[in-house]
This record gives sequence, structure tokens and C-alpha cells, in this order.
Amino acid sequence: MEHPVVHAPDDPFVERVRRLCLAYPETVESFGHGRPSFKAGKRVFVTVGSEMRVPHSITFTPAEEERGAWMEDERFWSPKYDGPAGKLAFDASHDPDWQLIAELIDMSYRQVALQRQLRALDTAGR
Repeated sequence: MEHPVVHAPDDPFVERVRRLCLAYPETVESFGHGRPSFKAGKRVFVTVGSEMRVPHSITFTPAEEERGAWMEDERFWSPKYDGPAGKLAFDASHDPDWQLIAELIDMSYRQVALQRQLRALDTAGR
């Protein structure tokens, strides 16, 4: 089944998320289900456009102890397909908070990265 492309190739939101994600050690971008995703090793840590209705959003893996706090904020929700796997989505469509987005990306990377990737990240002083 072919999935529709959610974003224009030069979408500024996607470009900025891409720059943030690709700054992490050994991160690769893949494209699945019509959306760009970023992997640390074999595990996805961010997907752009978690649902068709909210193209300027990201899906991420929260630290389990912080999941409840994120869900108290109306900009967060448990996405239909990735939510059962523990992921959350963040709606950045109205006024992107880039500092928060960067924190979510960092937290998600740290949840799924391999030990050597985390050592490289910490060695780089992040």
C-alpha cells in the first residue's frame, strides 16, 4: 500500500527537525508511511507528522517517568499507531516551541540509542 506524502520536500518544519535529529551520533533518516523518521541504530526516535491531521508534529519516545506529565499538556497525545508502543506525539503546528522540540528529541534519542551512541553523545558534551 502506497502512503501519501505528508510534507513538501522543502517544508521548513521538516528541515529544522531534520537538522536537530541528524546532529546526534549515528542517526539515519528513513522514509516510511509518507513521513520522515530518524533512527538511532535500528530504533526510531522521532517521526515527523505523527498523523495526517497534524503534519507539523513529532512522535517521540518519552522517559517513562515523564509520560504522565506530558499528557497533562493539551499539545501532547498518544498517537493511534505508535501510542501502544509507548510513544507520544507533540503538536507543533500553531507555534513551534523549538527549545521544547529539541528537548523532546534529545530525550527520545537517549531512550532508544545504543550505549556506544550515548557515550559518543556525552563525549561531545551534549
